[in-house]
Amino acid sequence: MELTLPFRITICGLEELPGNCANGVSHVLSILDPEWPVPEAFGAFGEHAKLELRFHDVIEEHGGEVIAPRPEHVDELLSFGRRLQTDEHLLVHCHAGVSRSTASMALILAQARPDVPGAVIFGKVLSLRPRAWPNLRIVEFGDALLGRNGALIASAVEVYSRQLANRQYVEEDMRGGGRGREVDAAMNRRSIEL
Repeated sequence: MELTLPFRITICGLEELPGNCANGVSHVLSILDPEWPVPEAFGAFGEHAKLELRFHDVIEEHGGEVIAPRPEHVDELLSFGRRLQTDEHLLVHCHAGVSRSTASMALILAQARPDVPGAVIFGKVLSLRPRAWPNLRIVEFGDALLGRNGALIASAVEVYSRQLANRQYVEEDMRGGGRGREVDAAMNRRSIEL
């Protein structure tokens, strides 16, 4: 199934922002660590609507200075996505364009196309960002808000499974970064299939 959208989309990391300033971006979802400065590249983007969210790329509450994604963050990004009109261009970025941005874009796409299965949504995200590893906490909140009954979560777990099969070093990186729950979900999925 081919995913058609009424608007254009781009996912990127901080280093790629300058290369996107001439691409006719009309809407920017900017996801940054709380202490990170606003990227200077936005000065060259021209007129655009922007939502800036600030939280860390974690999937569990840690307390202290680490701010995990919250349901209100996901509600805000979905509200921002509802404003997109035909022929507009949405750019979603986080620091690397791998986790927070890919999860957020998947939710915006799932909202825009409630008739499209999660696997197709995440397939589109992977076509844009082959290294995607969507933040599970964001996907969980979005799945609940969109009433997808776990379908988006299952599709995100399929992405983890594919990434682990293709790039074995990712498991150690994810576990070391406190993302073991995502790896475990992918491993459990694999063991059920066998």
